[in-house]
Amino acid sequence: MDGVRDAVAEDAEACAAIYAPYVTDTTITFETVAPGVAEMGTRIAEAQREHAWVVLEEDGRVVGYAYGGPFKARAAYRWACEVSVYLELGRRRGGGGRALYGGLFERLGRRGYRTVAAGMTLPNAASEGLHRALGFEVVGTYRRIGWKAGGWHDVRWAQLMLSEEDGAPAEPR
Repeated sequence: MDGVRDAVAEDAEACAAIYAPYVTDTTITFETVAPGVAEMGTRIAEAQREHAWVVLEEDGRVVGYAYGGPFKARAAYRWACEVSVYLELGRRRGGGGRALYGGLFERLGRRGYRTVAAGMTLPNAASEGLHRALGFEVVGTYRRIGWKAGGWHDVRWAQLMLSEEDGAPAEPR
């Protein structure tokens, strides 16, 4: 692997291509229409403004990405992020997800975020295994919360503390 780096606008095409089969062929995401390159570029720019978006390159080619975004709109949640990671389909158990999340969490922690949360559509053994291996704690499951591909699906939520500091936090930057 070449490594993890901050995403740039030029990565939108590769990220859109990685994400599209998850949208069209799986229940891993609840989106039903794959975003195009322009929309993916907008998402990258928005994430970079206040959170982070990273890509994983291998032989000079983007093969995965991870990003953070707001957990909830209420002010008291502003130190928490929702995170997601996507690798090219078939690219599992090779360390890419761990590398992407490592780079993402380091950036989010530097910005002052304290907690990351991830939702996983069930069943998804690969995602559950990755999050468990990284120390995420399962905090609950929303039952039959999303309808896709002709059926209802559960979403399991897990969280990881980026910082155990007590007291009033500085504003995320």
